[in-house]
Amino acid sequence: MSNKPTVALLCGGQSPEHEISLLSAWSVYQAIDRQHYEVLVVGIDKKGIWYNYGDSPDFLLQRENPEQVCLADHGKVCFFCRNCQVVRLWELGTGQEFAIDLAFPVLHGANGEDGTIQGLFQMLSLKYVGCDQTSSANCMDKDISKILLKAQNIRVAPGICLHRKQLPEFEAGPLLAQLGLPLFVKPARTGSSIGVSKVKSEQDLLPAIQNAFSFDDKILLEQAIVGREIECAVLDDGDSLFCPAPGEVIPHDEFYSYKAKYIDKAGATLKVPAELSQDQAEEVSAIAKAAFKALGCRGMARVDFFLPADGLWVLNELNTIPGFTNISLYPQLMLKAGLSYPSLIDKLLQRAMKN
Repeated sequence: MSNKPTVALLCGGQSPEHEISLLSAWSVYQAIDRQHYEVLVVGIDKKGIWYNYGDSPDFLLQRENPEQVCLADHGKVCFFCRNCQVVRLWELGTGQEFAIDLAFPVLHGANGEDGTIQGLFQMLSLKYVGCDQTSSANCMDKDISKILLKAQNIRVAPGICLHRKQLPEFEAGPLLAQLGLPLFVKPARTGSSIGVSKVKSEQDLLPAIQNAFSFDDKILLEQAIVGREIECAVLDDGDSLFCPAPGEVIPHDEFYSYKAKYIDKAGATLKVPAELSQDQAEEVSAIAKAAFKALGCRGMARVDFFLPADGLWVLNELNTIPGFTNISLYPQLMLKAGLSYPSLIDKLLQRAMKN
């Protein structure tokens, strides 16, 4: 029997970011060092059913198509349980069981990035990569995270939160007087720009609100910040925070959309590193670290900013499970700083083992 720790790599899930999770997981799967770890791929389909694929590289179909990629159909239905102080993956039907030492959730969006799966791991006393339940939930909820960030004097975009039950009494006039146009309408608890609309006229406001409510029952309406989009990668090794030189996203459309992030490689230009003065780079890195600490993060996060003409940084959001695809900015920033993709994954796993 191997004495190497076994990593359960979880991917897929029921969120609209299912396909991106699969692509991120494929990159992580290839990078895990088999000399130091055993790997079990656990794919979660869109119905929420868990499947064990073992250490099989063919757990995905149509990997080259971001819109059609899906889990293969040869996985074995499974579940996690704790038995005799050991967390085990049990396969239904076969009765096989596998001891699990730690989990690496590569699950974007609802149930994966919002504290749900982290709560399960904590109930099982299973070590895992990334932020804990509370910080994951707080970062996923843009309304809550903005409240916490403002309490630490970190600048965020002006905006309001709107709940579905408030929609019948909603009046556009006071909102537009407060925020002006253009503005952004976004679900409070999704990622990857899913459900986000840029509103340029009053007649476009209600359709944008209805679209956002199709993804969440709480939404944000935010003043559009005109400025550069700068992103920081934060890595926590348990002793200190590492934040390499920031990168810049230059969208070729109205904003950095889901399509531009994952499907259309020509949808945006990524500059690694961003063209910033040393003072600017140091300042935004310091704010990123402060935000990471303020929200209780651990392991990793990508912190997204706007840099308007006045030079005052505006924090947009924190992503506790950033994209790990081959075109994702987080691993690119680490690579530019000299940390290879496999080394990054190893550091995250080592950090999880300390938890």
